[in-house]
Amino acid sequence: MSVTDTVGCMLCPRECGADRINDTGYCLVGRDPVVSRAALHMWEEPCISGENGSGAVFFAGCNMGCVFCQNYDISRGRIGKAITADRLTQIYHELEDKGANNINLVTADIFLPVIRQTIIQAKAEGVRIPFVLNTSSYIGVDALKSMEGLIDIYLADMKYIRDEDAVRYSRAKGYVEVAGAAIDEMVRQQPECILDDRGVMLRGVMVRHMLMPGMLIQAKLITRYLYKRYGDRIYISLMNQYTPNGHLKDYPEIDRRVGDREYRSLVRYAQDMGVVNAYIQTEDTADAAYIPDFDLTGVESGDQIQGLYLSGIKT
Repeated sequence: MSVTDTVGCMLCPRECGADRINDTGYCLVGRDPVVSRAALHMWEEPCISGENGSGAVFFAGCNMGCVFCQNYDISRGRIGKAITADRLTQIYHELEDKGANNINLVTADIFLPVIRQTIIQAKAEGVRIPFVLNTSSYIGVDALKSMEGLIDIYLADMKYIRDEDAVRYSRAKGYVEVAGAAIDEMVRQQPECILDDRGVMLRGVMVRHMLMPGMLIQAKLITRYLYKRYGDRIYISLMNQYTPNGHLKDYPEIDRRVGDREYRSLVRYAQDMGVVNAYIQTEDTADAAYIPDFDLTGVESGDQIQGLYLSGIKT
């Protein structure tokens, strides 16, 4: 099946083969985009949010299965509204009109066929701000190639470097290989980070890693891998915002927040290695209060703005 086909869906590495026109796949959603929130968002890295905010469109459903998911209600498809491609394109225009620095497509991997269609339409209609694919990186290279020339910024995760952890905590067999190949393709498409005179990213790749409890060594290995492979061609974002979600009874080893000492050790490791293009988070980000309200703001109408800034290691 083609990566532009949702009949016998093979869009993601799970290749579940679902007929998403008439049913749902592993991702728990059908073909039409399901959106939980569309609003100016101040909680991304400064070069993404800037002072005006990122135009974040939060999609429901997910092809991962993270037991610790901090957007649990939308990732499991519980909150969201199915909309047409035309309405999604209108949302892009509305966010640009509100001053958004970019259109930030959050967990949009599972809707790439319609996303591709809407970006082409929006650009033809005059939308000029960058498009960001905010992704878990559990995405196939062919799917990414279908978006070449349409996605200006890849905001990607590198969650694991041990497949056994990817399986235990995210039900994502083969994640390490898949994510590595995906990020390679992202960097091929966008080999240089370009910022405007405000320090807002126009093109490029940023890879995030969220430190998890007891996984400091893994976090350091991921940081080393990213820096040795891509150097200063990408931005690295080291995150401490892990927040237990109340669904971790069977995973007591990760049912706690990350300690300040653990996180400081990771930051020092990155600095000692020579990482320059990076962001770190402040100590008060591990709080459920910073998770947006998935209340359908902006899906039909809305203009709420909320904020939480990150701080840079060095820019």
